[in-house]
Formats: sequence, structure tokens, C-alpha cells
Amino acid sequence: MNIEIERRFLVCGAVWRKQVVDRELLRQGYLAADEKKVIRVRLAGDKGILTIKQTLTGMSRRELEYTIPFRDACFLVAEMSCGYVVEKIRYRVDYAGKFWVVDEFLKENAGLVVAEIELAREEEDFAPPPWLGREVTKEVRFSNAALSRQPFSLWPDRDTITG
Repeated sequence: MNIEIERRFLVCGAVWRKQVVDRELLRQGYLAADEKKVIRVRLAGDKGILTIKQTLTGMSRRELEYTIPFRDACFLVAEMSCGYVVEKIRYRVDYAGKFWVVDEFLKENAGLVVAEIELAREEEDFAPPPWLGREVTKEVRFSNAALSRQPFSLWPDRDTITG
């Protein structure tokens, strides 16, 4: 069982695109989600991944992840998901010797771009890229599970959300 520690930020502009080293289309559905736990199925390329997360603190979560048959994952995402399926392009960005993921959301969440960094411990220092905006780690509505229930396109203040 892994402990995942990550911080999440809004992204400003498009300068980060020059530092992209890899990208992948992700589709994910949520079988169950509340403020403390999430059960998610992700389609990534030709892989299906079942993930179970339990929140420990604002930025730390216990995480279990299992590869499942792609056909089963497709069924779960299409037929068993609660709310909207979250679709995004995930970019891996190299900055100052650390890899960031930048998620550019699609469909109901189009217009939202969020960067995440995984850390070894909550107090770990890192060099923030110049394209980072406001930190949203502890703002639940920016979690993917919350976006499946209340997509960005339905936020009354979406036009004021900037990095």
C-alpha cells in the first residue's frame, strides 16, 4: 500500500508546453467517492486501472492500485460510473529535475488546467515553475472525483478561475 503525497496548482499560460516530455489521454469514472475515499477506474491507452484512495490529510492519501482487464474497465467506466466521466490529456513536464503532471481537462471540464507534483514527504521543498498559479491542493472541488459530480463547465465562477 502506497502513501501518495501531492500538491495541486492551477496553471497560467502555455509556456509549460515547451517542457512536455510525454502525454497520454485518460478517461476515468468514479464508482464511489466522498470526502474521505474514492474508488476510480481509469482507461489509459489499452490499460484498465482500478484505484482506491483514502484521504489521510489535505495532501496525503493511502492508495491501492490494480491493473484490471481493459474490457472490464471500459464496462465499469461506461456503465457503472457515478456522474460524468472525467477526460483529460495528462502531460509529463520536466522542470528543475522534477517531473510534474499537467492535466488539461476535456469535455465538461474543458478550460481547466491543473498541475500536480508528487512529493516524498509533506514538508518537501521544490522549485515552483513560473507557470504555476494558485495552489488548490486543499480545495476539494478541484479533485477529479469532485469534477465528476460538479464539472467545471457548471461552476458559476468558472470565468474568474485563473492561475
